Amino acid sequence: MRPRTLDELVGQQHLLAPGSPLRQVIDGDQPLTLLLWGPPGTGKTTIASLISRHTDRRFVEVSAVSAGVKEVRDVIAGARRALANGVETVLFVDEVHRFSKTQQDALLPGVENRWVSLIGATTENPHFSVISPLLSRSLLLTLDSLTDADIAEVIDRALVDERGLKGAVTLTGDAKDHLVRLAGGDGRRALTYLEAAAGVARNQDRTEVTVDDAALAVDRAAVRYDRQGDQHYDVISAFIKSIRGSDVDAALHYLARMIEAGEDPRFIARRLMISASEDIGMADPTALTTAVAAAQAVALIGFPEARLTLAQAVIALATAPKSNAVIRAIDAASADVQAGKVGAVPPALRDAHYAGAKKLGHGHDYIYSHDDPRGVVAQQYAPDDVDGSVYYEPSEHGAEAALGERLERIRAILGDRPGAGEPRRRDE
Repeated sequence: MRPRTLDELVGQQHLLAPGSPLRQVIDGDQPLTLLLWGPPGTGKTTIASLISRHTDRRFVEVSAVSAGVKEVRDVIAGARRALANGVETVLFVDEVHRFSKTQQDALLPGVENRWVSLIGATTENPHFSVISPLLSRSLLLTLDSLTDADIAEVIDRALVDERGLKGAVTLTGDAKDHLVRLAGGDGRRALTYLEAAAGVARNQDRTEVTVDDAALAVDRAAVRYDRQGDQHYDVISAFIKSIRGSDVDAALHYLARMIEAGEDPRFIARRLMISASEDIGMADPTALTTAVAAAQAVALIGFPEARLTLAQAVIALATAPKSNAVIRAIDAASADVQAGKVGAVPPALRDAHYAGAKKLGHGHDYIYSHDDPRGVVAQQYAPDDVDGSVYYEPSEHGAEAALGERLERIRAILGDRPGAGEPRRRDE
């Protein structure tokens, strides 16, 4: 089912638009050096093959897993001989990131002298895995994971195409959804799973492939989960509430359900960051740091390894002391602002760094906190309308217990000034 023309290529529309670098390379028919960077099964090998076919060049493929410096030099020498006879060569190096520096250095003469049109494919960031001389001579094209719609199109084509299943079987809606989820944006994986599922049905003399066939073929249970439907919202709701309720085992269960159903790991990571502030906050200030680190790790490594990072973050958040004081504090402050309590900034706090500011009284009588040995001084910071209002009320859980004691002392100092009223909590 490998596409025979660029028009058959599914996905990567940003590379195929008129005037795009890839179109210019193909239409210009000039020697080139390309680096194709993207996840597995997104079309890197296909694009290399199509470039060779579209431009009538000789195509030679080398795998960085098995080829050494000698093989690379032999291919380049063969390309020079072919070029002498008027035949250009496209050298495709799969998994180029696996080449050592010496092996990559061996490619440079062929690239610099335009004896070959080099196309390297990599699933790893080429800025870290490809030597600078080769990277600087290359046009870097980034491929995206295929969308669910792209994977569905790949499956639909394979069901009817002469090179595929030739209409011998049909696919139920649930089975198709299951295969799309399991593919995880990898077109090659989708075709492999489809072929296996079709084999299960045909071995039982059936022409309709069911979700049970797909689950049996891939040895992965069909998790009922619609990323745009009720299951999506129900499971993520249960996930967050389990973390809030400190049930680490239930939280891990829902995490596993989302992972197995093909949920976007970035979505899970975003919800963990929200939970760290909403449900834990200052009871454990490291919770947000943990969640942010998990989100960054997910972006860097992706699945399947990212499931370990997400699981670690879930365990940390679920077992952390809980407090919703942060969300209550900002909600209370926002409610006062929305109610119109937005009085003038006290003159002592106004900007005094421009000409004429002092004549307006800006900055007058401001007391520098660091001049006091306590690091806190008695002066008014809030506008008159909300002076004395208490928004943040720490819980007695985790680190917030000690923070509450310190905050009580700070508020006592701030209130020890003429005209200061008693602290006003919103429920008073």
